[in-house]
Amino acid sequence: MPSVWIGSEMCFERIRCPGRCGLALWILAFVFVWGEAPLWAQAPVETPAAEAANIAAFVTLEGTISDTVTANVRRTALELQSQALKEKRQAFLILELTAGSSEFHHVYALAEFLTSEATANIKTICWVPKSVSGTNAVVALACSEVVMHPDARLGDMGRGQPLSEGDQGVVRSIIAKRRNRRVTEALANGLMDPNTVVMQVTLEPAPGTVEKRLVTQAEAQRLREASVAVRDSQTLKEAGTPWMIGAVQAREWDILISQTASSRREVAEVYSLPREALRERPALQGDQHVELIEIKGPIEPILASFLNRQIERAVSKGAKIIIFEVDSPGGYLIESEELSLAIAELKSRGVHAVAYIPKAAISGAAIISLGCDDIYMHPEAQMGDAGVIVETAAGGAFERAPEKMISPLMQTMARQAREKDRPVALLQAMVDRDLEVFQVTHKTRGTVTYMSEAEIHEAGDEWVKGLLVPESRKGLLLTVNGRRGHELGLAQSPVNDFSELRARLGIPPEQRLVAMQRTWVDDLVFLLNYPPIMGFLFFVGLVAIYLELHTMTGVCGLVAALCFALFFWSKVLGGTAGSLEIVLFLIGVGCLLLELLVLPGFGVFGVTGILLVLASIIMASQTFGHLGPTQSDTGQALQTIKILGGAVFGLVITAVALSKFLPRIPLFNDMILTPPSAMQDAAPRLRPELVAGTTALLGQTGIALTLLRPSGKAEINGQPLDVVSEGSFIPEGTVIEVVQCVGNRIVVRKV
Repeated sequence: MPSVWIGSEMCFERIRCPGRCGLALWILAFVFVWGEAPLWAQAPVETPAAEAANIAAFVTLEGTISDTVTANVRRTALELQSQALKEKRQAFLILELTAGSSEFHHVYALAEFLTSEATANIKTICWVPKSVSGTNAVVALACSEVVMHPDARLGDMGRGQPLSEGDQGVVRSIIAKRRNRRVTEALANGLMDPNTVVMQVTLEPAPGTVEKRLVTQAEAQRLREASVAVRDSQTLKEAGTPWMIGAVQAREWDILISQTASSRREVAEVYSLPREALRERPALQGDQHVELIEIKGPIEPILASFLNRQIERAVSKGAKIIIFEVDSPGGYLIESEELSLAIAELKSRGVHAVAYIPKAAISGAAIISLGCDDIYMHPEAQMGDAGVIVETAAGGAFERAPEKMISPLMQTMARQAREKDRPVALLQAMVDRDLEVFQVTHKTRGTVTYMSEAEIHEAGDEWVKGLLVPESRKGLLLTVNGRRGHELGLAQSPVNDFSELRARLGIPPEQRLVAMQRTWVDDLVFLLNYPPIMGFLFFVGLVAIYLELHTMTGVCGLVAALCFALFFWSKVLGGTAGSLEIVLFLIGVGCLLLELLVLPGFGVFGVTGILLVLASIIMASQTFGHLGPTQSDTGQALQTIKILGGAVFGLVITAVALSKFLPRIPLFNDMILTPPSAMQDAAPRLRPELVAGTTALLGQTGIALTLLRPSGKAEINGQPLDVVSEGSFIPEGTVIEVVQCVGNRIVVRKV
């Protein structure tokens, strides 16, 4: 199977025919002769004036409204107003209202600010994507306009009970400021008190003049008593029922809301807001702090696993903003995708992810960056070129990946684009070199975005097709610099350095920001994944097993177990091993022990054990199917086998040396077990005190009373004893000889 990785466009440049340079010169000559530039050479289209005229910011009011939420809204609103006055542009503050339970005084503080003179020059929009009840609904009444999702409902401020008289008076004081003409006191009364009857009446205050008005039942009675002509009346809310107003009803009655929208992007299109306003500004308040994580070098499994640990550490520290400083040429496909998805999910955990690209985020690094909520680039930094290429089994040759490999990545890019409010076609053009992207303009709203030919066709006649985006012409994987990325809505406006990024994010100068460092665990993982160190672990583990078989002390067995445990631990944390590899290794070891201790000889269990151990080590040392550009899966497996083979060769040399020199060392010579020989008295064996009581049996012969497989009973010197055979099975009645005595363990062999 060929290796799959995210490759740079440069890999394809080197195989292009040099003769194309001549063709390019002919094309340029044709351009100059006819006086027109080709479509792809035309200057990028500027941002439409409708978008350039407005500035905006989205703020999500998550659940419980508190002093911190109000402070964030205040800061954002004042910044918007200052920018609007300075640049003489219209400012919009869009508050995304969500369901939750809030104390009334906190809600009142926010509503009071929204209706104060401080926001007189800002148009406040309340965007309600899902149904909201309780005191949070007061915020919607304080805004200039309300936009709701078609399926959303709003109201029932007391959740089945009327608000207190004092709270109702506060709400009426907010309504009295008349920011929203569709919100009246009668409407507010119906939302605050389930017992209130709300009616819509058609009045004729003067001949030929017709007026629709929302009133309570008591107000309608007073109108009749004042002899005002009531031509028609309709009861919108009965007494005793909490009032939840749906978006469709509100539009039909022309109350409460001015628009409906299904997404944040549609809200922006309704008010002709710039695309960058869709990405919410992070809020830094109180003890909320920022963490910086560096992503540098090729994206490999070990680095990806390390970055995942860094992200979890940052979240556990309570970080509300994580800045990812990305400077990488890319790397492994699956690791890049998984990192991108993990970063994208940080938003659901209350963390704002920011990508800072000072130089380049190519291929897999671009995929990771696009998982962030905001992307800030240096004006000359590069991002894109995320095509999938494969290395053939022949080794060294690169080719484009088949469609079945590209399709999952295309889906991932589409998902990330929708979640982060970026044009889907532009992200997919980074993966598919044959995908062309066009600038399109909405026929009625005049908003501008970017779509592929298929997307334009799917939308019907809703969009007007414009010029081709030059970076997406056929044969190219879309790559943009910081300025162009901002123009296309992929990134925020460029920053020149990290200090400017801090200022843009509102990070105080006194707040120290240092990249997260490796812990001793991370250093150990990186060290143990270094091939020479991995080979050393194998060598020490095998030597320890050899010594344990000859000394039976248990210490060497523990050393061997520790070596292989460190190997698999480092591979699990390095991202190349999991539970499967560990289970296979343990089963393999079990088969070998079964062969050695229960079923002597070299049969099925022995071969199976060796194969399982070897397979588990190879599988734990690499991730199959998406290796980097320098080696294939087979090549990596061969490298692991070479390392293991080197350790085995080292074991053989060490065993020869130990058998020759260890018996001569005073401390170790008494620990070595050797079979009896012609020089029995001179042969080294265990210390006498360890074999007291059985030493006299060495060299004695007897008869096997039972089948020895390998343990059983034998008669030696007329006494039945428990014995263990040295090798293969020994049938009952066979003449045996004692060759070893270790404590109470008597080892025999067939004579």
